Amino acid sequence: MNKGRVIVITGPTASGKSALALELAAQRGLEIISADSRQVFTGIPIVTAMPTPEELASVKHHLIDMLPLDAYYSASRFEEDALRIAREQLEEKGEVIVCGGSMMYIDAFCNGIDDLPTVSDAIRTATYREFEEAGLEAALVTLREIDPEYYEIVDKKNFKRVIHAIEIMRASGVTYTSLRRGEKKKRDFEIDFRYIDLPRDVLFDRINRRVDKMVEAGLEEEAARVYPLRGLNSLNTVGLKEMFAWMDGEMDRTTAIERIKKNTRVYAKKQETWHKRRGRRG
Repeated sequence: MNKGRVIVITGPTASGKSALALELAAQRGLEIISADSRQVFTGIPIVTAMPTPEELASVKHHLIDMLPLDAYYSASRFEEDALRIAREQLEEKGEVIVCGGSMMYIDAFCNGIDDLPTVSDAIRTATYREFEEAGLEAALVTLREIDPEYYEIVDKKNFKRVIHAIEIMRASGVTYTSLRRGEKKKRDFEIDFRYIDLPRDVLFDRINRRVDKMVEAGLEEEAARVYPLRGLNSLNTVGLKEMFAWMDGEMDRTTAIERIKKNTRVYAKKQETWHKRRGRRG
């Protein structure tokens, strides 16, 4: 039985997702569940383009600004939290909005993800400490030894994904490949999927202007505040990585800002590719 409708709004960064979600929410008296893997953390509102105080006052948002920077959060936990909130809202209002550009979060909500074992804090801490000291190459060697099949398909530049696979295997005692079934889970509500698709030149211009506005809003000061914690995974994100590199003397300020724009454009193209592969454009 259909138990309501979830309006899922996604698309590449700076495409206008939040503006559309806010407009619909205001029109229909709905609440918004954020599907952004960085907005869950406190202390970095500028780099994550968190809703403004005025926007938060006009429309209630869920799953933002709620965890300390050293906390662990995952797509699996997001699926659990977002489904719980969505069903509460559907029971009350019949509709709710999910909005964000974190691809794994959107996919987890719409289709579910594999049920993986819970990783203990001890395993997670030890695994991260081991490979933060040894580096990504060492982690890739370990992954290749214990799960060569997953090693062949993993994004080898994505430190978080590589480490996640290793810690899952250490917790379960079996390969990550054997746990990845990729079976789509049925939802007991309608999903109205809306992907914002902009011409590439328009999108890139919006990205460049957004970065300029972030700098004007105090991105440098925000980065300086969290610089002592720069090793945390929550801060391993475009906008902060480049600011940290500038603060470390690896590049000048102008280069850092231009690098943020470039890396954001690259990320936007990855978001587009993700949705093309899943047939969810438009």
